[in-house]
Parts: sequence; C-alpha cells; structure tokens
Amino acid sequence: MMPIADIIARDGFLKQLFEAIPCGVLIMDQERRIQAVNRVIEQTFGTGNLEAVTLRGGELLKCIHAAESPKGCGYSDFCRQCQINQTAAMAIRGEKIFRNKADIQIQSKGKTSRQVLLVSAAPIEFENNRYAVVILEDITELNDLRRRLKTEHSFSGIVGRDPAMLEIFNTIREVTDFNIPILIQGESGTGKELVASAIHNEGPRAHKPFVPVNCGALPEGLIESELFGHVKGAFTGAVRDKKGRFELADGGTLFLDEVGELPKLIQPKLLRVLQEGKFEPVGSERTVSVDVRIVTATNKDLKQEMKRNNFREDLYYRINVVPILIPPLRKRKSDIPLLIEHFLHKAGQEGHAAGGVTEEALALMVEYPWPGNIRELQSAIWFGLVKSKGRNIAVPDLPQELQHWHRDLPARGPLPKLNPAIVRQALKMTAGNKVKAAKALGVGRATLYRFLAEYPQTGEFAQELTADDDQELKFE
Repeated sequence: MMPIADIIARDGFLKQLFEAIPCGVLIMDQERRIQAVNRVIEQTFGTGNLEAVTLRGGELLKCIHAAESPKGCGYSDFCRQCQINQTAAMAIRGEKIFRNKADIQIQSKGKTSRQVLLVSAAPIEFENNRYAVVILEDITELNDLRRRLKTEHSFSGIVGRDPAMLEIFNTIREVTDFNIPILIQGESGTGKELVASAIHNEGPRAHKPFVPVNCGALPEGLIESELFGHVKGAFTGAVRDKKGRFELADGGTLFLDEVGELPKLIQPKLLRVLQEGKFEPVGSERTVSVDVRIVTATNKDLKQEMKRNNFREDLYYRINVVPILIPPLRKRKSDIPLLIEHFLHKAGQEGHAAGGVTEEALALMVEYPWPGNIRELQSAIWFGLVKSKGRNIAVPDLPQELQHWHRDLPARGPLPKLNPAIVRQALKMTAGNKVKAAKALGVGRATLYRFLAEYPQTGEFAQELTADDDQELKFE
C-alpha cells in the first residue's frame, strides 16, 4: 500500500490542490497519527512530511501537554478535552465538523506561547481505511483583538467593566475549553446564571443544550426524578417514562442553581454523576451514561453548610474545582451608570418609551446599596419608565425604597470614591459638562477638578460648558 503522502506528491493536480489551501492541513489515520501535511504546516511548525509522518497532532504542534502521559499525545487529562484530538476523532467516526475552537499552549525555541486555532475536519475513505482531513486556521491575533473589544463594556451578555468583573471575564475565557466543574458564588440577583450561560456559550459546547435547574424551587419529593428521570410506574403519577435534566443536557451544560438547597439524600447521586458520568433513573435498573458539563451556583456559604451537616464535604470539593465569586452591585458602583444605560437601551429596542435619567436620580442610584443587586436595579429602571411616561426618570419616579433611603440619608456624609471609569461615564452622559458631572457623582466641582488634574486622560473629551446650562441628562 502506497502512503498517502507519496500519492499526493506523485499526482501533480492533487499536490497543487493540497498546497493551495491557505490553512494548515493534516491527514490523520484511525490512531490519529499524521500521514501527510501541507506546506503551511511545514512553514508554521518547521516539520515536513518526512518528519511529521507517524507523529500525533500535539507532537507536531509542539503542545506542552503532548508528553504528559507515558502513552504520548492523546492520553493525558488535557488531551481528552483537546478540540484538535476530539475533532479528528469525530471525523474518523464519519462526522463532518466545521470550525471548533482550540486553545493550546506550544513550546517553541524554549518559550511557551498561546495559540488559538479553528479546527475543521471531514472523513475520507482510502484503500478501505478511513482517515480524517483536519484543517487548522490560526486566529490567535483575531481572537486577542476580539477579546479587547469585548472587554470594553460587556462580555457574552454580561455588562460590566469594574476590575472584579474583568477578572471574571478572564476566568471564563480560561475555563471554557476544560470540562471541569465550576462553582459560582454570589448574592441573589448578581447574575450567576448569566455567568453560567457565558461559560457554556463561549466554549465548545455552545451548540449543545444549556439546561438550568433551580434546586431550591423543586419539591423535595420530585427533585430526584427531575434531575435523573424516571420510568413508568416508578411512583404514583408516573404514567410514562421521563428523561431527567441530566439526559436533556447530554453533550451540553447543566446549571444547578442554588445547589446548597439540594437535599442531603440526593447529594451522593450527584457526586456519582460528577465522578463517573453515570446514574439510574428512578425505578429503573438501567444505567445511563451522559457527557455533561456541571456548573453550580449558590448564595449560601457552603463551608458553613458543611459544618451544619447539610452539605457533603466530598461533594463540595468536587464541584468547587474553579470558584467564581461575583461581587455585589454595591461593590462595583462604576458599573451602575453602564447598567442603567444598558437597561434603557434594551427597553427602547423592545418598543418602550425610554428617555434618560436626571442627574439627581443617577446620583441616588449610584449611592444606593442595592440589596437586590442587578435584579433590583433592573426592576427600578422599569418602574421608573412606567412612572416617567417617556420623560427622563427623576427621583420621584423611582421605587419607594430608594426614595425613603434618600430621605433618610444624613445631611453630610463621606464623599463617594471616584475612579476613572465612573468619572468618564458621568462626563459622557452629561456631554462633557463638568458641573453636571460633579452633581451626578455627588461631589463638589473642586473635587472633580482635582481628580481630573490627577487623571487628565479621563476627561480628555470634556467640554467647558456654562454652569447654568440646565439640560436634563440624556443617554447617548
């Protein structure tokens, strides 16, 4: 049998076609060993056909994880999540895959660097054997550019640019390609489900189901059936077989919100699914295997729940591989003007009359502690839209909780802490009017001027307008 590389080299048309493809091309056998590479691969990784044949993908690309297993590339824990390996394996099974994203680290000339690739693959038959044609597109620079653009105001549907939120965005990017459990912690209303959804949507499972479950909302007697399904006759009212949430999420992500409310009797079964990917539906002896990514969330202190014997210690350490802590809104005040703008823009898109916010209302909302977090802020904006009837939302248009809190404030108190993000947003929203910006921020003009003198780049677009220019604050 003539090797594939020799056939390509001997056939002039086939060779020209193979070399004309502007991306890296590998042909891999059923052992995922390389049989041929094109010139782009040779130029990028310095390995020609003679050296590449019989290497595996990670060995050719010089992946830092290729030698972690004694068996070589394809057998380490990282390799089981590698999108290049998985895509090639799917093509060898007969599937056609288009542009999976692979994030790898390579070792070249003694230095480690990160490379982001789009991986496509298709099966081919040759002399009664199936091979995979794998195409690699290098999008490292494009991916970094998109990341910088996304980070400016939002990420995957999450609005924020506070440093704590930017750190969360980076963590999401780092974990998306790894099938490891994530525990999201934060107060009620901070957006834990949005973070879970971002982890799913930014990763390779984005085209598969995202199934959220609120463990605290399910009746204790039915939660096992809801999670793991049941067979007909398993209990009174079970008139047919029913798939549970784990089966519905197969291939995708299962989000267990308020996991701290999970009954103690159900926790061992969840632990088994996390460890083995297997369970039995209620009333069945049939074992079901699933491939599900587990993301959990809670507003409870699970360590305290362990001390009270309400939560298993082994389950806690199994779900808390990567913790993500979402700060409450009162600790990310620089995001409040941005969120207000986002909610008003969204209301306008949905056909609702949406004006702006007066300076006094903005200053109040920035300083209010928001015990209900983003959910409460969104409700306050909707309430204000109804009350204002298309006008700019003023303090009397806000919910009573905010108005009472405003009236109960002492006459003088500590000035709010300024930072470049919140000052820039206030200047933007007041069209560069420093007097109005200072009022919206709840500080004196002198305080704002001193801040701008220290951080001149913050107000580089600000215009000196007259102090009696009493236009209402509008969102652009």
